Amino acid sequence: MTRKVVLDVIEGKTVSPPPIWIMRQAGRYLPEYRATRAQAGSFLDLCYTPELATEVTLQPIRRYGFDAAILFSDILVIPDALGRDVRFVEGEGPRLTPIEAREIPALAKVEIHRHLSPVYETVSRLRSELPAETTLLGFCGAPWTVATYMIAGRGTPDQAPARLFAYRERKAFDNLLANLCEKSAEYLVRQIDAGADAVKIFDSWAGVLDDACFEDFCVRPMRRIVEMVRAERPGARIIGFPRGAGGGYEGFRDKTGVDVVALDWTVPLSFAARLQKQGAIQGNLDPLRVIAGGKALDEGVDAILQELGSGPLIFNLGHGITPDADPGEVGRMVRRVRGEAS
Repeated sequence: MTRKVVLDVIEGKTVSPPPIWIMRQAGRYLPEYRATRAQAGSFLDLCYTPELATEVTLQPIRRYGFDAAILFSDILVIPDALGRDVRFVEGEGPRLTPIEAREIPALAKVEIHRHLSPVYETVSRLRSELPAETTLLGFCGAPWTVATYMIAGRGTPDQAPARLFAYRERKAFDNLLANLCEKSAEYLVRQIDAGADAVKIFDSWAGVLDDACFEDFCVRPMRRIVEMVRAERPGARIIGFPRGAGGGYEGFRDKTGVDVVALDWTVPLSFAARLQKQGAIQGNLDPLRVIAGGKALDEGVDAILQELGSGPLIFNLGHGITPDADPGEVGRMVRRVRGEAS
């Protein structure tokens, strides 16, 4: 039987060399992605067209043989399915009409799965088209991060609009998080049922929260999603990524119940090694080392392998690959991780 080595690591096993995939691996740094993106029209059209979403998910697997493929979609499909006017402006990113406190209660009544059925179809197609040894990952955005975009209508440097909303409108904000927890858990269960081997919860803006808010807005909602998913699918494998959490990474696995903690590139490797003693970790190369290439890239890869390679590790970047990355340097990184000649 062909083994999916990423699943071995999720279960706490050490694999040498470690499996590798990278966040945003299906993206603008690849010329084949840019061609498909142009064919699709809008970004959301690409997300909701199963044939094209499947194609871009498979492109980096064909090119690099990554050990995992992650569904091509976006964290904002949940607010889109909830009826918020999500749109993507070229060169600027997502835009939404900011939600008001009085609008939040109505979200509980919205059925999202008909709108998201193309996503589930994409997962199903991927399950049948991926190589047998390639792990298929589904994902969602964490409630805090998704809420920041719903409240501000866009990304901001420190997500101050969402933090202020939470301080001033705590009851409404808690209601929003609770709704997003429920919808996100349902969404992940549907992805698992469609064929995802594991799922990942991205809390990309966890790092802007103080200690109390980190517990209330990051840890507790992620724990709630994990509980709800496992109540429906007890064997679900889940990766959690509280980017920028700093000291909040300590104990994050136990508090949330995730199987794997994904680390951003600011996490010291000595600290990462301590976290690894409790279970599998994922990360955490600085994406700019891929841009720099050459010696800087090799040194970054080698440091992670030396410090973390003797324990359960999924090699990844500490955040998504950027559009200006050289595909050739990505190949260099993959070969370096696998101990192949460059």
